[in-house]
Amino acid sequence: MKKAFVLLFILTGLCNYAQVKGRITNPTGKGIPEAVIHIKGTYIGSPANENGYFYIDFKEKGDYTFVIRALGYKTKEVKADINRFPHVFYTSLEKENLQATTLPADSIVNKAIANRLQNLEKQSKFEADFYSKGTVVVKDVPKEILWQEVGDLGGALDSTRSGILYLSETLSHIKQEKPGKLHEHIIASKTSGEENEYSYNNAEAAEFNFYRNILPFEVNVVSPIADNAFNYYNYTQEGTFKDEGFNIHKIKVSPARETSPAMKGYIYVTRETGELYAVNLSIAGSQVRQALLDTLTIRQNFSYNPKSKMWFKNVQSINFKASLLDVDALGNFIFSYSNYNYNPEFEKLSNEILFVEPEANKRQNEFWYERRPVPLTSWQIADYTKKDSIQWREQTTTYKDSIDRRRNKLTIFGAALGYTYYNTAENWDIHFSGLIRRLGFNTVQAYNTEPSFTFTKYNREKGTYTKIGTTFNYGYAENRFRATGSVSRKYNSFTDAIITLSGGSSIEQFNAEKPINRIVNTISTLFFRENYMKLYDNNFIRLSYQEEVVNGIYIYGNAEYTRRRAVFNNTDFSTLKDKYKPYTSNNPLLPYDYDTPAFEKHTMYKASIATRITFGQKYRTLPTGKENLPETDFPRLYLKYEKGFASNIDDYNFNHLSARVTYTVSPGNVGEFGTNLRAGKFFDSENIAFTDYRHFNGNQTHIGKSERYLNVFNFLPYYTHSTNDQYFEGHAEHNFKGYLTNKIPLINKLNYHLVAGYHFLSVPEHKPYMEFTVGLDNLGWGKFRFLRVDYIRSYENGFIGDGVIFGLTFLDILE
Repeated sequence: MKKAFVLLFILTGLCNYAQVKGRITNPTGKGIPEAVIHIKGTYIGSPANENGYFYIDFKEKGDYTFVIRALGYKTKEVKADINRFPHVFYTSLEKENLQATTLPADSIVNKAIANRLQNLEKQSKFEADFYSKGTVVVKDVPKEILWQEVGDLGGALDSTRSGILYLSETLSHIKQEKPGKLHEHIIASKTSGEENEYSYNNAEAAEFNFYRNILPFEVNVVSPIADNAFNYYNYTQEGTFKDEGFNIHKIKVSPARETSPAMKGYIYVTRETGELYAVNLSIAGSQVRQALLDTLTIRQNFSYNPKSKMWFKNVQSINFKASLLDVDALGNFIFSYSNYNYNPEFEKLSNEILFVEPEANKRQNEFWYERRPVPLTSWQIADYTKKDSIQWREQTTTYKDSIDRRRNKLTIFGAALGYTYYNTAENWDIHFSGLIRRLGFNTVQAYNTEPSFTFTKYNREKGTYTKIGTTFNYGYAENRFRATGSVSRKYNSFTDAIITLSGGSSIEQFNAEKPINRIVNTISTLFFRENYMKLYDNNFIRLSYQEEVVNGIYIYGNAEYTRRRAVFNNTDFSTLKDKYKPYTSNNPLLPYDYDTPAFEKHTMYKASIATRITFGQKYRTLPTGKENLPETDFPRLYLKYEKGFASNIDDYNFNHLSARVTYTVSPGNVGEFGTNLRAGKFFDSENIAFTDYRHFNGNQTHIGKSERYLNVFNFLPYYTHSTNDQYFEGHAEHNFKGYLTNKIPLINKLNYHLVAGYHFLSVPEHKPYMEFTVGLDNLGWGKFRFLRVDYIRSYENGFIGDGVIFGLTFLDILE
């Protein structure tokens, strides 16, 4: 009882800061969640919270009319003579009675489609105030998952193993230049239990505009009023009602095919203008290739402004249910838009899409009490209070030490699979990679292990770090011990300036991109006597530097001294009893010559300079640093010049110039198309060491290890086309992401995705090499879909061969 009184007192105190406040209920007195209240003739308003409570930061006295809307209820107008603040009123809404209509749903939808661009243009440029609140709740969390103790998730779980996992709010001002071109200035950000963190609830993540043809997901979703919507949806007229003099039609939408990227639910459309009045639509995670997501629901409410003569979005909510390993998570995110200005005077927006004020996460409770447009519920207030108390305790050295003592306990599994020792109070840790994880087999070393240790010292406020690492390598057949070390310093998080000094003795693949996975090579060697990995010994000292000098332009510099020598097979062991099939030699050029080295032992100095240019690079600016978005609307360009000089063998000096262009585009809802084009030329390099050739990423194992095959020839032998002359390679792949397979009966139930690709390689002294591929992606069971299968045909001066590649996208994670 005492706790309930305290919460009620706090809630009352919160509302006292509001200038206009109250509650919206249904006829039985129950609060209406997400009901919208706004001042007629303005863009000022706010949504109600989960219990129907609302308040508006409004301070002008006078006569006003408040318009209250909620889906399923009649719109109500309440007149008020405000002569003092706070102004309080409570009101209830009556259930909406839909009227029958003879107009077919298709005609209303056709109206919306015909006016789509016009209605999109009305709201193409504006600025507005934005607020978001996100909550993620977990229920019935087991005490152990995969034999690991879960704990109370940082104080989030109560005695029933349920609680708020995430609670966060954002207050900001947004500017939009055109659909998809948005800038957000975050004024305040608050995350429960994390005073130094910034909310993930931003306007960009909430940008779902149904006037556009597609909605951005992993698989783009077709809007119910897209130009091609009738290919994806069926429509049913549910009835009509009036609001603001408009005839509003409630139309049920359902996907024409269950697995197509289309939503189900309701859209509300004005008969006169084809504008959206509201949407309430859901989609399954399997439809958008989000395995952990069960369902996601988007609701939007619009209000009418007679001056601009348009319906504008003022509230949006996103609700989802996700599950994995017996843990269910329920998410609710509400977004409020107010104080629109549709005739803004701002300069052309830059590529910065978000800016966070340095003091955004330092705002005091009084600031939030006055500015927060959606009242907190009692359980949200309790979560803030509880986690603030926990956080204060967690910031003490005593608590940090106690947590570290618990997780720093060394176990047998830790020594074998990896172990990290933490010192949270002083912001450093030491990581050991483990012995078993780095165990492998090759014909030069036989069984070998390569454990590593890394010490990292962080400065989390500045986003900088210092890393000191060492890696040990021991090959049992060689009876040879090698070790490398490195020191790396990141100077800031705004330009990503990093300098690294490394050196030591290592064993390396001829191809520096390491196309042969350690695990795959171990299995193919031991069980099939196919030793594809070719190695050489390298002693080196290297200095590297990188920095983003201008937005979207990175430079990379590298200088090293190296001593390289060839190594040979030292074992004939395998698990097969039949050893008549010989291993190939470690010389990629002479696979059955076991005595001739691939190159002569030599020393050399090497230097390179490179740049990566991302055109139209979008980014976020946080107080702790700059975050570049990985996605780009334009191609990405790479240029590199590499020089080998001062070698003790003059012929081994070389010059190598190369360029690469990558580009990924999602054309509508027909999937994702990616390309990777690379070309290069060696100069004065006729007799260089084979280690410095341009090697191409081949594959002879029938195992693929990446999600996309845009940098690999899956049937090309690893070193047959290596060159020290000019070259050109091109990769193109289109993942239809269900665009075709979801139209095929029975197949559409499996949710497999068709993938088609083409790969081309041109080098001197060889006819052009080509691969044509077709396969199925998103294979697996339930939520675990990490498999892919491709059929490949290869050509070089005619047909060479065909076969199947099995894609195991988790292999690189295990490496």
